[in-house]
Amino acid sequence: MGFPHQLHMRVVRSPHAHGRIKHIDTAAARALPGVAAVWTSLDIADLPPIEFREGPIAKLAPFRQHVLARDRVRYVGEPVAAVFATDAYVAEDAAELVQIEVEEIEPVLDASAPPGEFAPGLTTEPSVSRQGYGDVAAGFKDAAAIVELDLAIGRHSGVPLETRGAIGRYDAARDVLELHGAAKVPHRNRETLAQMLGRSTAALHLYEGHVGGGFGIRGEIYPEDVLVLVAALRLGRPVKWLEDRREHLMAANHSRQQRHRVRAAVDADGRLLAIDDEFFHDQGAYIRTHAARVVDMSSGILPGPYRLPHYRAHGHFRLTNKTPAATYRAPGRYETNFVRERLMDAIARKLGLSRVEVRRRNLIGPHEMPYERPLVALGDEVVMDSGNYELLLDKALARAGWEALEREVAQRRRAGEYVGLGLAVYLEKSGLGPTDGARVAVHTSGDVEVITGGASVGQGFETVMAQVCAETLGVDYRRVRVVHGRTDRIEYGIGAHAARATVMTANATAVAAANVRAKALDMAAQLLQAEPATLTIAKGHVVRRDGAGASVSLGDVAHHLRPTSSTRGARDPGLAADGWFTTAHMTYPYGVQIAVARIDPGTGSVRIEKMLVAFDIGRAINPTLVRGQILGGAAQGLGGALFEEFQYDERGQPISVTLADYLLPTAHDVPAIDVFVTEDAPSTCNPLGIKGVGEAGVAAVGAVIASAIDDALGGNGEITRLPITPQYLKEIIDRRVV
Repeated sequence: MGFPHQLHMRVVRSPHAHGRIKHIDTAAARALPGVAAVWTSLDIADLPPIEFREGPIAKLAPFRQHVLARDRVRYVGEPVAAVFATDAYVAEDAAELVQIEVEEIEPVLDASAPPGEFAPGLTTEPSVSRQGYGDVAAGFKDAAAIVELDLAIGRHSGVPLETRGAIGRYDAARDVLELHGAAKVPHRNRETLAQMLGRSTAALHLYEGHVGGGFGIRGEIYPEDVLVLVAALRLGRPVKWLEDRREHLMAANHSRQQRHRVRAAVDADGRLLAIDDEFFHDQGAYIRTHAARVVDMSSGILPGPYRLPHYRAHGHFRLTNKTPAATYRAPGRYETNFVRERLMDAIARKLGLSRVEVRRRNLIGPHEMPYERPLVALGDEVVMDSGNYELLLDKALARAGWEALEREVAQRRRAGEYVGLGLAVYLEKSGLGPTDGARVAVHTSGDVEVITGGASVGQGFETVMAQVCAETLGVDYRRVRVVHGRTDRIEYGIGAHAARATVMTANATAVAAANVRAKALDMAAQLLQAEPATLTIAKGHVVRRDGAGASVSLGDVAHHLRPTSSTRGARDPGLAADGWFTTAHMTYPYGVQIAVARIDPGTGSVRIEKMLVAFDIGRAINPTLVRGQILGGAAQGLGGALFEEFQYDERGQPISVTLADYLLPTAHDVPAIDVFVTEDAPSTCNPLGIKGVGEAGVAAVGAVIASAIDDALGGNGEITRLPITPQYLKEIIDRRVV
């Protein structure tokens, strides 16, 4: 995609992890033919730091990132200057001519070490997330057994097929700025950008590109998005930027890195009495648009599907001199599922119980629903709306043939194989509210348009919204066109994140379609001389319920509702209506994962032989898309479990900046995953009874793979970190030989 006469932007990035900027020399770059401008922070000194998505948060404000580094650089890859040229290659050549003089400072690289200095008067610990309830000390005092673990999750993130990109364009005739590119939250991004640029939201439009693979990291506001907009406005030409893979791996949001010092108290039967968790969240150099959401989610969701009388979590939100971190598919859950399920395996081992039984004894029962917990996740009180966790566990065990698998892997281990069976039970969250809206309109042609504030990030958004609208309205879904990711078509929207699109936007679409249906039946009743209650809509036509008499198409009904129609009467013009859906709480789907893993003791490499993901979706609107989301998520989760990790040397230099160093799972590494979807517990939070599935597959993969590999090693609790790389396993195995 591009526009005539566009400029190309290249970002000059810091080669140092931490240091004071002494001088930036741009003279040679400016002199290169074809260069239109070279900017440092001095050229955009009027721009504020990038604001948080939810608005200002005073205590976190000093830790926001400026568009271009000012006095200090704080991570390798931080934008320091920007070059704008008539050709992408000229821009790249010019960028290499920019000279940066930096006085290096010792980097902070360990989030679990004592905090360092972020700036004068500010430490590298902006906040601590404290959540909990009950009397933890009493729970441990009454314990028959106590389990303590030190666990770590490695730093990794989403690696979409297409890297980030953006085009800024200024339409002087309309005085409108346009931003074209990925946008998972178009309307919220517009609000933030409008505030930063001092413009009204009516003078700034965002257009979402048609490409999937957001995974939480694409579509946020980054410095580059602001730069192309400001440059388009000031230079009077469209400005295009595309990052290369190296930039993506060292500058796009990282995620996941946490260290947990966690302990659990249980009674003699293995029932949980208390969990006490102190953890350290490595946020990287700055706090980006998500603010402290991941650390707060981690502390709020860790207890999962288990009954837990007493709980305390202290999550240290720490800054280091690494690429800033943010949300990545199942943020806070991938990490805490690993932590909690490692605890459950350790409890079973300590008490001599089976891993299944210790989980079964602690699961919250269906008669306890809705189950309220005095915790907060994403600013929302944790209220589990519906569920029968034990039923899904039993179904998953039967589907996988758990008992037969246990016998099989035990026999293979006796024969000398390193093979193990893993189990993880987990709680998800979805449908973040509180409100979403949609507009449905029927044209005189009979075609239907659904206009939403949602976003399509590869999850089948258009198909699902078309299905919901078509089913509610009574038309062929192929005649439904879904509009999304365009802030010039609808004034409000909260995008696609937190597995919310189907829950929130689909319910809003259903309300809007129902409103259109009622209006169509009312108008058609006049045309057909019948009572509205005697009519229905089928295949795009209003017909009598008894099948007798004439019918009228929705296109004809729309024709009679034109502003100039004499038959419209006092009705509002147009066969269109808005629909709004509001919810008090998120929905809580849940799952069970089972895996069989085999280790090659000579190399430490792991082969996942079998994998089952069982998940209760409440109600599946499109089973094929549900299956696809779970499959893709499970495959993606293998990366963080076995391969992916951003590593740094002692100077804060990133080591994993190419796909030769940052390893991804290939098709060869992904087993034939058995996806088992149930609909036993429809949500009580929305009329359609649906729960989100976007993060279902990925959320517990690290947990189940760790369980399986630990079992392969004898079930002694030796797996305490992710990813479980060949080097890590070889160290464990070689220690045994010694």
